[in-house]
Amino acid sequence: MGRKLARASLMKCLYMMEVTQDFSQNQLDLFFENQELKADEIEYVKKCYDIFLTQKENIDDLILQFLEGWSITRLAKIDLSILRIAVCEMRFIKDVPIEVTINEAINISKQYSTEDSYRFINGVLGGIAKRLQEDSLME
Repeated sequence: MGRKLARASLMKCLYMMEVTQDFSQNQLDLFFENQELKADEIEYVKKCYDIFLTQKENIDDLILQFLEGWSITRLAKIDLSILRIAVCEMRFIKDVPIEVTINEAINISKQYSTEDSYRFINGVLGGIAKRLQEDSLME
């Protein structure tokens, strides 16, 4: 499965949706029309997109807890999209180790965002990972 490509594609899709403020199925369909993805990559993008749509508020609330003086609206839209995908995986897709998710998010940020974004993303996701691990120990 090409999850690396699927994650990068989903980041582009969520970025486009964030810019247009249109998270509709129509936008997702339009996105797929302009991509060359394999069936398993499309399946993964759709799975993450569906989770994101139903959990957007929870995902954003968790991210917000670790922004330290920032708001969601102040974040670069690319960084926000990367964080949303990573949190979606960390919270709701259990077959991906948290370390892999963080590493992939860092790699995507190095490729698509600013020079220092990966440090910011690593810090936010590190805090979220610690919280999620603590929460799972308490269950």
